[in-house]
Amino acid sequence: MKKVFTLILLFLCVGAAFARPPKNQYVRISTVYGSVIIRLYNQTPLHRDNFIKLAKKGFYNGTLFHRVIQNFMIQGGDPDSKNAMAGLELGNGDVGYTVPAEFRDSLFHKRGVLAAARDDNPTKASSGCQFYIVEGKRFTDGKMDTLETTRLKGHKIPAWQREFYKSVGGSPHLDHNYTVYGEVVSGIDMVDRIAAVKTDECDRPVTDVAVTVDVLSKGECKQMDKLLKL
Repeated sequence: MKKVFTLILLFLCVGAAFARPPKNQYVRISTVYGSVIIRLYNQTPLHRDNFIKLAKKGFYNGTLFHRVIQNFMIQGGDPDSKNAMAGLELGNGDVGYTVPAEFRDSLFHKRGVLAAARDDNPTKASSGCQFYIVEGKRFTDGKMDTLETTRLKGHKIPAWQREFYKSVGGSPHLDHNYTVYGEVVSGIDMVDRIAAVKTDECDRPVTDVAVTVDVLSKGECKQMDKLLKL
């Protein structure tokens, strides 16, 4: 009887372990230039959940990276970019709502982060669908000092973030202005390849770069958590 009870208890423990949800949620963005896997931050639940909702609906599939600036970022998510005529200026499409800003001191525009685009609104609310991935470049302390007094309007870049910007790179002038809500954990070279494509005067790639976005399954998310030791 004791042996049977032990087996039942073991079965329940194993079942509970498999039933536990992953700690993080991940998405895959695929293009002809490769794919990236992005971990969505739990610290920005509004943006995380909105992106997953749209991705599960297939909203992003067939949209383009419509704005590409090397050493800065690649931007996508405009629904008007689906089947858009060549040369048409893009970037004004939306889903009819915005997402409240979720600025976090620990989340900044280092190379590889996913962030929300937005228009020039006073609350800095994010576009409900458009996003960008930072390619960025390295910054010196002198350049960051200048940014603090100009673009960042007195906001100080913490020393530990400065080390990232000096060694890894990013776009520090966007901090506390646009919500960062994820980061590339695999495939960053895709971003570099797209950032290097030829573009027109509106920064749209001359040859369209279409995307497909998939939400990873619970099992895949658990595997990523384990791989990243999270």
